[in-house]
Amino acid sequence: MLSLCMACVGPTDRTIVTGQILPRQIRFVTLKEATPGEEGGQRSACIHIRLTRANTSESVLCRFGVETPLRTHEGILSLPLAQRIAADRINEAAQVVFSSATIDSPLGMLCELMKAHLRRTFEASLAGARFRAQCDERAPPVLFGDLNL
Repeated sequence: MLSLCMACVGPTDRTIVTGQILPRQIRFVTLKEATPGEEGGQRSACIHIRLTRANTSESVLCRFGVETPLRTHEGILSLPLAQRIAADRINEAAQVVFSSATIDSPLGMLCELMKAHLRRTFEASLAGARFRAQCDERAPPVLFGDLNL
């Protein structure tokens, strides 16, 4: 859990991302085992990121899920590699979206923009990877951001 705000819209026109998701923080659960020698299987993680406007403390909980196969055409996809890919893409999406945000940018819209960017980049970075607007109910949510709000 991060104790810092993942993405804070500050009191100026500047937006900062004060936290970063580390690969080990992505908790995947196996939903379907891979058939030996074949591509497939499925693991899923549920991500909840608290987006906060620093000058008003307004916040939105941005929720989504990510899934990866257990085995690709290249072989077994290790858990640490799946975690790194997911964390890297989430952090990149936050930087891209929030670097152009302003004090007036609606937080809900920023969440949707981040999810749209993440859908494109996550699914393009790994064969069989999927972005989900809703978390799989079997994957416990991992909370990021200022949870004291």
